[in-house]
Amino acid sequence: MKAGIIGLNVAAVLLLMLLSVQTAYSAGEDEKAVRKAAAEFYEALNSMFSGDVEPMKNVWSHADDVTYMGPEGEYLVGWKAVEKNWEAVAALKLGGEIGTTDMQITVGKEIAFTHNYEKGVNQGPDGDPISVSIRVTNIFRRENGTWKMIGHHTDLLPFLGK
Repeated sequence: MKAGIIGLNVAAVLLLMLLSVQTAYSAGEDEKAVRKAAAEFYEALNSMFSGDVEPMKNVWSHADDVTYMGPEGEYLVGWKAVEKNWEAVAALKLGGEIGTTDMQITVGKEIAFTHNYEKGVNQGPDGDPISVSIRVTNIFRRENGTWKMIGHHTDLLPFLGK
């Protein structure tokens, strides 16, 4: 009887160890997946600057609860409003390129977020290049096994303010 209880305890400990390793593995894999989703967002952002909005539509959730607080100062809620904004910006063909630095990623079971700087160059209102360096928070939600953006919030860019 005592050997049976010891055997059960050993089996329980091994099962817990296996589950903790699996959880750690999943968290690491999820962080890689979120980092990939963030990279895809910035690729889509740069494509949008050349007028191609389709990649941006692919990285976002199309849910009614998505939010966008961009460098222009607006606060948009819902995919339809966010999509309309991205289409309008793509039509401007602003040019330039934005990248990220100092990205910090936090991953939960269904929600993840990144904090980082967006740095690069955009075209100003007069057509001249303007350096960009703003803080940003991106929020992602797992939807059907894929991390989709549900929130984008940046500092204001004075030359874009309304």
